[in-house]
Amino acid sequence: MKVFSYNRWLIAFIILGLVAALVIDVQRYNVEQDNMKVDMAIDYEGLVELAEREGLPPQEVFRQAKEAGITSLAVYETTFKKLNANGKATATAGSTLLERYHNGALVDPAWRALVQDGSIIGTEVYVTGHDKQTFREVKEDILRRLGPERVRSFSVSGEEVLAVKANYEAFLKMDLGMPTDEMKIVNAAGFYVIARPTNYQQATAEDVESVFKRLEGVKVSEMIFSGAQALGAPKALETTIRELGARDITLGLIEDTTQLQFYKQDGLMELAKGLHYKAARLYAIPKDEQPKLKLSEGVERWLNTDEERNIRVDLMRIYDKPSPNMTLLETNMKYFSDTRDALVKHGFTIGPAGTFPQFYPDRLLRMLVMIGVAAAAVLYLSLVIPGLKPRHQYILFAVLAILAAVPLLMGNGNKIRLIAALTSANLFPAIAVIWQLDRIRSISARKDSSLVRIIVTGAIALFASGVISYIGAAYLSGSLADVEYLLEVNVFRGIKLTFILPLLLVSIAFLQRFDVFDGSMDDSKGVLAQMKKILDMPVKVKTLLGLFMVLIAGIVFVARSGHTMGMPVSSLELHFRGFLEQAMYARPRTKELLIGHPAFMLAAMAWYRKWPTMILFVLVIVAAIGQGSMVETFAHMRTPIYMSFMRGIGGIVLGACLGVLAMMAVHLWQCLISSAKGRKAENE
Repeated sequence: MKVFSYNRWLIAFIILGLVAALVIDVQRYNVEQDNMKVDMAIDYEGLVELAEREGLPPQEVFRQAKEAGITSLAVYETTFKKLNANGKATATAGSTLLERYHNGALVDPAWRALVQDGSIIGTEVYVTGHDKQTFREVKEDILRRLGPERVRSFSVSGEEVLAVKANYEAFLKMDLGMPTDEMKIVNAAGFYVIARPTNYQQATAEDVESVFKRLEGVKVSEMIFSGAQALGAPKALETTIRELGARDITLGLIEDTTQLQFYKQDGLMELAKGLHYKAARLYAIPKDEQPKLKLSEGVERWLNTDEERNIRVDLMRIYDKPSPNMTLLETNMKYFSDTRDALVKHGFTIGPAGTFPQFYPDRLLRMLVMIGVAAAAVLYLSLVIPGLKPRHQYILFAVLAILAAVPLLMGNGNKIRLIAALTSANLFPAIAVIWQLDRIRSISARKDSSLVRIIVTGAIALFASGVISYIGAAYLSGSLADVEYLLEVNVFRGIKLTFILPLLLVSIAFLQRFDVFDGSMDDSKGVLAQMKKILDMPVKVKTLLGLFMVLIAGIVFVARSGHTMGMPVSSLELHFRGFLEQAMYARPRTKELLIGHPAFMLAAMAWYRKWPTMILFVLVIVAAIGQGSMVETFAHMRTPIYMSFMRGIGGIVLGACLGVLAMMAVHLWQCLISSAKGRKAENE
């Protein structure tokens, strides 16, 4: 029997790296616990619309919304589409003025005189103002966006009028700067303003300063840009950074629809870096999705979003239809208040969005983590290469440790940290399973062992493997944890690889220990010999069909993982997930709960009951899925570390219970088959 030794010195370095990783992870936990303030926000126009639909003064709706928990109102740049509606300023097409003149509707003598002397041009747009401040702001922004050569000013009956060379329909939609009147109304109602400016074409420092000038005296909680560019991109970003920093305004990062990183806006990441990541993640339930959600489901969505993805700005929308036995106003106020109550119940506070500090763990701790990963890599190699002598292991470890540690000592190391995280995510789950394989090879398994003994042995082995996998999780988090990963400015690359590579690593170790062809638990002749035998085997049609089914299962396994999956989830599974989310602190992952951990328990039964080695092999590989998933959970760095930890614990406990049920079902089936064979023998 091949003997694989576990080098104690390598294990000692792994433990040393683990201590450093745990120190970093505790620091990360404290940072996450200190960032628990959520800004419950809604568009200013949304509340105004709600007031209009209910026939109430906006101030009354504002009052109720504030009492229900809303803390900020998002204010967007004004447009003439809005100004024409509220009457503070008006944009009229020149062609319209000419038409009114000819049909007699234009009665003002001054305007008629302008038409008669040819001053009114049909392709121009004419801007008049009925509110001095609004007109002044509109004029300022039109000149900035279009330039003075496209705007001329003249007087009609003592009032200034602007003639603008522009397409009328496009002009109505053109952004015209942040409206100070709306922002003052928002502050007067007791809310903070979420400023939503757009960028100027080829923005200059003066353009950026003009935006912040309108924010003077306004209480702003966050600034979140509208459109495809951040304010100041591409050449005036330094001005934006300076102005945001001077006012201590938090930068809002809009989560992408894939729930991975952010809506792409040119210059956004440069701004975040320049502000030392004083930023908060924002989420809004898609407009077409919210009507499908009941109020309780909407509340649950916000709670899960804030807990699991570090969202700190909840940009809510009003419900367009009332719930049964409630008015539209009551429906929305209940939606707001229930969301607030759910968040407060789970430890959140309500107010301007919380932000992470400049969290970057000590370089020495990182270096010890890297050295520990190097030790784990060499340890794995020693467990699959019997001829790798200790002195060769030490030389290889020294080389890898130096390569991993030196970049950090030089002040870089971002790539090596990512490699270390990827290595941890794949190696430790494999080592966890390999250790159990070596344990079962060292003990004698009796075919008549009691079911209770098998269950206890399988459960202990599962939990022991889970501990080792959690060591990998600690290493992964310790390698990456900093403010950039917590905000998801940087992301772990290689998640798809972690679904497959642990299975391959375990397969290699298994084939080094067992012969999958002889139907027994004997030593193998090695990986290459067995692979050669596999390649030399004649292939039957049913074998091809079986391999095809395995391929399909693998595609489904990978495609259903991550944020960009194109594979729908059944309604039954969605209900099951919802039940688990309600019943547990964190919903366990399906790959662990329903696949990996039950297979782990059945693998223990396969060993004790002397099932064919091929069956044991398949069960061990499937069991590796659960261990790999436990570590891969921690690759989602935006999810608080405590939640990821509890998710894995729940998966092990419930997965072990399902495994016990599966073992009992198999045991009962075997008893029934044995009894049937016995009766058949008696009859013969």
